[in-house]
Amino acid sequence: MDRPQLADFLRARRAALQPEDVGLPRGSRRRTAGLRREEVAALCGMSADYYGRLEQGRGPQPSEPMLAAIARGLHLTVAERDHLFRITRHHAPERAGRTDHVSPAILRILDRLPDTPAQVITELGETLVQTPAAAALLGDQTQFRGLDRSTVYRWFTDRSSRDVYPTDDHDERAATFVAELRSAYARGGTGSPAARLVAALLARSEEFAAIWARHDVDEKHVRTKRLQHPELGVMTLDCETLLDTDTGQRLLVFTATPGSPDADRLALLTVLGPRPASPAP
Repeated sequence: MDRPQLADFLRARRAALQPEDVGLPRGSRRRTAGLRREEVAALCGMSADYYGRLEQGRGPQPSEPMLAAIARGLHLTVAERDHLFRITRHHAPERAGRTDHVSPAILRILDRLPDTPAQVITELGETLVQTPAAAALLGDQTQFRGLDRSTVYRWFTDRSSRDVYPTDDHDERAATFVAELRSAYARGGTGSPAARLVAALLARSEEFAAIWARHDVDEKHVRTKRLQHPELGVMTLDCETLLDTDTGQRLLVFTATPGSPDADRLALLTVLGPRPASPAP
């Protein structure tokens, strides 16, 4: 790979990204043009040493997942992301159709919601990025790989994934997840990722097969959801959805009525930290 070009590109993009762009305070003693290396490393989810070696032109060739993390951390545009992949001798991801690249505009919104549960998901329910409060409320949903990345797949193959919702709401949530997947299947067709996900679920879950056979098409985007936390109990939250029409990604933001007990519980999320993992099925 072209290490000098990579180093120059990373330094230039870091210098262009201001603290206010990522929800950080500028402070009175800041002398660095743009962000500090350790700040970018934290945004990318990697060690400051690893990122520093890339900027110094002496790091190893980053993997594609690492490049995707750098693209998000630096709030790169699609063109800048493609350039990053090319100078590290990787094929740039396909632009057409489905993409896991989150736009800088959506990332800026997330950066301004540090204490609010918010996350970006694909049309298959794959979580691409979460605020810390969302990880505290729902668990780290960015850790999964393969088919397990999809919320609907985990719902029908891993019972512990349902612990986020009260038991009384499980039937409604299952119907909604299947209806959303049917819409994605209709848009993508028989050769799409949605079609492959449907085939896998039909082979794994009789419950999914029964709901799929009903041909429900109403996605039922209810704005109020009940979510439960192992320490805070059940909370009734408003869920606002912002659709990115270019990518089909959705930004979900969870809020509570100011002054309500649910608002007090939400405020405790950042104190409690990441939601404990559910026991393995």
